[in-house]
Amino acid sequence: MLCSLSNKLKEDSLKSIQNLEKEIGKTLLAFNCHDVKPSVLTENELAKIQKLEKNLSVALVAVDA
Repeated sequence: MLCSLSNKLKEDSLKSIQNLEKEIGKTLLAFNCHDVKPSVLTENELAKIQKLEKNLSVALVAVDA
């Protein structure tokens, strides 16, 4: 399972989260999760992915779609 920050919340969902944040005095992060299978990579593929991650300053995950 892979989760990422949710960036497409409906207005009513966002308001519910914001209300709860105010009530409990904490910042909440919303995530969406996806059932994916990680890919098996060769050392060469992994090295290429890691190089791109470094160049872009992001984390990349290879999955079997």
